[in-house]
Amino acid sequence: MKTIYPISFTLLSIFLFFCYTSGQSNLNKALNDATKNLNQLKSGNKPLTNDEVVRGLREALNVGTNNSTALASKLDGFYKNPLIFIPFPPETQKIKNTAVSLGMKKQVQDFEMSINRAAEEAAKTAAPVFLDAIKAMTIQDGFSILKGADNAATNYLKNKTSNDLTVRFLPIIKNAIQKVQVTRYWNPIITKYNKIPGVQKQNPNLEKYITARALDGIFKLIAGEEKKIRTDPRARVSDILQKVFGSK
Repeated sequence: MKTIYPISFTLLSIFLFFCYTSGQSNLNKALNDATKNLNQLKSGNKPLTNDEVVRGLREALNVGTNNSTALASKLDGFYKNPLIFIPFPPETQKIKNTAVSLGMKKQVQDFEMSINRAAEEAAKTAAPVFLDAIKAMTIQDGFSILKGADNAATNYLKNKTSNDLTVRFLPIIKNAIQKVQVTRYWNPIITKYNKIPGVQKQNPNLEKYITARALDGIFKLIAGEEKKIRTDPRARVSDILQKVFGSK
């Protein structure tokens, strides 16, 4: 009997030690969370509610999309912005090089300017589509975006609006092509190229190309606006933006 007590005591000590170490990380986490919440309450900053998160993310997207579409749709919004400038279609680079070598550099430059003008025209119509997607944001969407990467809100908009924007942009791009006389600059280039003996004739779909690049450009601008709001307190232009993104 005398030898049982030391052994029992030893086993009990080992058991308690493992219980302590296995629970220590959870205990520390709970203490840290409690301290964080206490500090928030002391400073007057209550934990974010579901409503505040959704309102903050909607506000961020409103600011980002409004700034981006305004920038993209102004004169030279695409044409003189290297980030979103729409170049000669990549698959027709050989046509561009051939046209320049044939003394058509001015026509090539005029064509590139015209396709960027078409994108600027289409960008004026994007805001209502973005607004519908922003209004449809759920609480789950809001928390996923808040905890996500610097472009999580932009990716949300892409998933929700790309198809609708493509449908909306295509006829606008078609009209814009006529308005800014894209074909006036394109037809002489492609006609002259296709007359060269031995070359494979080309006829790219300019409407789809300009539409895709216009959407890509607008989303690049929105991603830039989102990153500013997340990382630069000066870009948080309202109380709700400061509260939501300042709490991260």
